[in-house]
Amino acid sequence: MRMKYVLSEVLVGLWRNVTMTVAMIITMAVSLTMLGASGLMYQQVGDMKDLYYKNIQVSIFLKTDVSEQQRDDLDAKLKSDPLVKEVLYVNKDEAYKRFQEMYQDAPDLVNAVKADQLPESFRIKLVNPEQYKTIYDQYKDTEGVDEIVDQSRLLDKIFDILTAIQNIALAAAIVMAVAALLLVANTIQVAAYSKRREVAVMKLVGASNWFIQAPFVLEAVVAGLIGSLLGLIALIGAKYFLFDGSLQALRGLLSPIQWSDIFLMFPLMAGVGGLVSAVTAWVTLRFYLRV
Repeated sequence: MRMKYVLSEVLVGLWRNVTMTVAMIITMAVSLTMLGASGLMYQQVGDMKDLYYKNIQVSIFLKTDVSEQQRDDLDAKLKSDPLVKEVLYVNKDEAYKRFQEMYQDAPDLVNAVKADQLPESFRIKLVNPEQYKTIYDQYKDTEGVDEIVDQSRLLDKIFDILTAIQNIALAAAIVMAVAALLLVANTIQVAAYSKRREVAVMKLVGASNWFIQAPFVLEAVVAGLIGSLLGLIALIGAKYFLFDGSLQALRGLLSPIQWSDIFLMFPLMAGVGGLVSAVTAWVTLRFYLRV
């Protein structure tokens, strides 16, 4: 009977302040959507780093006048280096083939370059790609070496941009969460004020604090759970229309977002939405109702 009463009071409370309830749910949904999106972005950037860093190559370009002995010595040194995982020698002809494939849409540029104008090189993969600096310092003054280029320097700039976007999304989610919490607190205060006489009567007849607070707390929890459900729907829509739609052409550059990743975000969103709403409601009641 008590549980039935509490649940009925929750529904009545949500409907009594329907405008503020809708505003609270929408704000909570937006903040939880951004929280889920930032979580997915952190996961995706981490996956992209793992994917790209596994395929990173350090290119050691040789001077045009490099001798065969210098090239052989460098080859042997690279293959015996414990920091180096794999070594691939690229001669002028192979470099020219790669150049033709890379710039096949610019035939005038391809025709202007001859095979003997391109340098020989060693393409190496490192055991730990983050040790590029050690490789650079170790081989930059080696005889026959002209230039050392590491792809991770470009990737670091890209990941710095992605990390900045992550932080912006997370900061926006925090701002929206604060707004949602203020709305939760305000809605609970209004609901408690509208039922102040009932609360006073319940206190006079000996009702426990939990029994008095439960409907208000559950109102906030229900609003938080509905907001998290709307946030899940928003993430599903973003995947379907954005990542699997307009951004599908970038699938080769971006690691795919799996449905399982999105659905795994829902427990986090629901937990944060429900728990934070409940704690906010409880604290509000303790400070403003003294029950």
